Amino acid sequence: MILFELNCSQGHNFEIWFKDGNTADRQLSRKLVECPTCGDHKVGKALMAPRIGKKGEAAAANMTVMAKNMREQLAEVRRKVEENCDYVGDRFADEARKIHYGETDARGIYGEASEEQHRELNDEGIEVARIPWLPNEDA
Repeated sequence: MILFELNCSQGHNFEIWFKDGNTADRQLSRKLVECPTCGDHKVGKALMAPRIGKKGEAAAANMTVMAKNMREQLAEVRRKVEENCDYVGDRFADEARKIHYGETDARGIYGEASEEQHRELNDEGIEVARIPWLPNEDA
């Protein structure tokens, strides 16, 4: 796994893990990576300082700590979304359109959308974001 710092054409910076450098280059060239802030697919690698990896057990321990921190942050994002937004299930694309076009009151929503629905919403100028959704730990 390798972590790259990326930026979109709108100037947003973010980090993404890839299997390897070739996978990152392939996905970026095919415009498969999108900015989590604005949904832009014009994404490229940002300048980064090299990271000198540790060897053996220290590197494995470091990755374990990083993975634990990422899971904790994603769990917090899930908690905040569930606390502050309405779950609309597979009606997400329809509800997002209704809100965007003023057919219903503006509010935060979350649910499921296919890759095609997500692309169509972006094409219509409807701002949506995908969030990795981890299962609840108490489930």
